[in-house]
Amino acid sequence: MICKKISCLIVILMMLFSFGIPASAQPAEKNTAESAGQNAAESAEKNTAESAEQKAAEAAVQTTAESAVLMEVGTGEILFEKNADKELPPASVTKVMTLLVALEAVENGKVKLTDTVAASENASKMGGSQIYLEQGEEMDLKTMLISIAVGSANDACVAVAEHIAGSHEVYVEMMNDKAAELGLKHTKFINSYGLPAEGHYTSARDLAVLTREAIKYPLFNELTTIKKHDLRGGEFVLLNTNKLLWWYRGAEGGKTGWTSEAKYCLASTARRDNLRLIAVVMASPEPRSHFRESMKLYNYGFAQYEYVPVAKEGQVLGQVRVLKGTVDNITVAPRVDVSTVIQKGHKKDVTHKVNLVSTVTAPVANGQTIGDIKVYEGKEEVLKVDLVATREIPKGMPFRHMFTLMRAAYNYQQ
Repeated sequence: MICKKISCLIVILMMLFSFGIPASAQPAEKNTAESAGQNAAESAEKNTAESAEQKAAEAAVQTTAESAVLMEVGTGEILFEKNADKELPPASVTKVMTLLVALEAVENGKVKLTDTVAASENASKMGGSQIYLEQGEEMDLKTMLISIAVGSANDACVAVAEHIAGSHEVYVEMMNDKAAELGLKHTKFINSYGLPAEGHYTSARDLAVLTREAIKYPLFNELTTIKKHDLRGGEFVLLNTNKLLWWYRGAEGGKTGWTSEAKYCLASTARRDNLRLIAVVMASPEPRSHFRESMKLYNYGFAQYEYVPVAKEGQVLGQVRVLKGTVDNITVAPRVDVSTVIQKGHKKDVTHKVNLVSTVTAPVANGQTIGDIKVYEGKEEVLKVDLVATREIPKGMPFRHMFTLMRAAYNYQQ
């Protein structure tokens, strides 16, 4: 009998080493038998509900802005919109992209904030909002960026563009390339500063997406929240054009814009009780109305919605068995913070489900996707985030594989 068990073990080991153990590559999904008619009915019901929700929002927020969007930062969900995709001139809100491209260049090491930037003749001849750069005048790059973010300086835009790209024209190409990368379908830039130009336009939705990308950079938030900055040793004082920083509790930053063509525009952010929102208003008709209309959007958002955290980035949510590795199991965690925003009073409707692969074969890379977490509001899936390995697992030595397989085979015979 003992010889028979040993023979069986040997056969099992030979089969395992010959063929390996298959590992599942994706989380198991529950099979459904819903008919096409049921799917169509559910889709129609969802669209009807979304339409009713949007009409309710429009009734609650009456804005004089020609176009407007209210977006929740964490999920990118649009909480309110009016003519969101209408292509309009953005005036100096263009500078959100100007700053984003510059900050990417800093992060990538192409330039440094301590770089000396010299004003060219081209920069010194700019009109509109400016810091009156003289040809050949030098400032460090960070001061130039502050001048753009706080004082909306057109001449500083050109100086920065030429420093980073070699020419203003090439820099504008970089801005348009970034717009394409972000999927901005209703955006085209002709210059970096926002003065009227044929074919220079964007939309409220695109500006919200752009602002959401820009605020990922801590330096963007730092620059756009500066209320006052002394330039040239205090000879020239910059006051932030975004008056929400003084007037609205929770206001964080953003960028204003005005021309007679574009009227009054503003893309801004505000946060209360961990709920962070982006408000964009375009073509608001009279002075200061872009602040008033933005505050209307924020008041609506903070009154109607709340932030619901589900799991933090790096929080361990389970473990997966590892085959042929130096350890038998690996823990998994969300790649990013997992949260949702929901109408107040419906927090109890938020649930989540963790889906993991059954096994993974070494080597396993740190950050390798091995599952996901899905967030639901009622029965509707509203968010899915990858769950990733929290550490690297190298491939184990053959002796360890043999020991693990022999143990598994022996336990199977018991």
